[in-house]
Amino acid sequence: MMRDAAARMRPIDATRDAEALAYGREVIRAEARALEGLAEQLDGSFLDAVALIHNCRGAVIVTGIGKAGMIGQKLTATFASTGARAHFLHPAEAFHGDLGRVHNDDVVLALSQSGESSEVVQLLPAFKQFGVKIIAVTANHTSSLGRAAAVVLPLGKLQEACSLGLAPSTSTTAMLALGDALALAVSRQRGFRAEDFARFHPGGSLGLKLSGVDDHMRPIAECRVARANQSIREVLVTSTRPGRRSGAIMLLDADGRLSGLFTDSDLARLIERRSDAALDRPISEVMINAPTTVCSGERMTAAIEILTARKFSELPVVDQLGRPLGMIDVTDVVGMLPERSQQGVMQIEGYEEGDWEAPVVRLFAGEEDEQEFCWPFAELPETD
Repeated sequence: MMRDAAARMRPIDATRDAEALAYGREVIRAEARALEGLAEQLDGSFLDAVALIHNCRGAVIVTGIGKAGMIGQKLTATFASTGARAHFLHPAEAFHGDLGRVHNDDVVLALSQSGESSEVVQLLPAFKQFGVKIIAVTANHTSSLGRAAAVVLPLGKLQEACSLGLAPSTSTTAMLALGDALALAVSRQRGFRAEDFARFHPGGSLGLKLSGVDDHMRPIAECRVARANQSIREVLVTSTRPGRRSGAIMLLDADGRLSGLFTDSDLARLIERRSDAALDRPISEVMINAPTTVCSGERMTAAIEILTARKFSELPVVDQLGRPLGMIDVTDVVGMLPERSQQGVMQIEGYEEGDWEAPVVRLFAGEEDEQEFCWPFAELPETD
């Protein structure tokens, strides 16, 4: 909608728009062709660079100036997030004390298309003095940077996609792609796993999905738990908990293992059928037997897959013996769900009070300790 509004605000010039669109496509195609050529020319030098970083006992020190420096900062983050200790060294700041970051067990990854950037070239004697090895990402071996490097990853002669042939575009795209290839090849050789990635990405949607179910479950002390040999009425009375209620009661056998679930949907069905007499029968007759669970230590990706595929609202977390440790409640993790599933949950959660009459059950009706329970639609799972 915003894009359409912006289009209405600017004057329409079909010729100008067609030219801009064609030029934008050509820029992308030009950079894509450069990447294809770069991929084809990778050789033993790339393997040498991978080995140098893989065997590095220190850190990967990435440096570059201008647009190459900006690419270097991104590559530093990529190395760090995929298992390699990495730091960015700004060439100008290096002459004012930041050279103290460099040690002889480090590897330097230097980026310069020309290989003659004065700020980078001035660092070369210091790197030699420290005894660090340099991996140069530059146009060719003959530049000042190329001659000082232990390994050169040549970009070759590149034509910038800029219409003037001046603004760094194709060259920086090539640096980025080559640096990513280097970082990910090293990460793969080190056996970097999704679990390792999660440790370095605890925040954000990705980090949450890769985190453990134990970090997001409601602990057992906050869950409704009862014995499977109790009557429904007993379970409803004894399984109350303060705070926000989950829509399911976990039922245990004599050994404390999870034997079933009784959900608000199960109760609603009894009420709809006017089966009041069933309230005094064993809950094991109406509970969900052998409920789906997730084991402690599993990642949230496994739990999210079950919740979305099966349309569950609750998912018990159990230990290796099948004893419940807690419960994943869909309302606690709605932000991790696919967009379509989020919309479904939000539609349930956002119902207007008074839209319908919540089912009411009266326990011990007519007696002094009569208790009344209401189950609003917002807490009913879609399916069990």
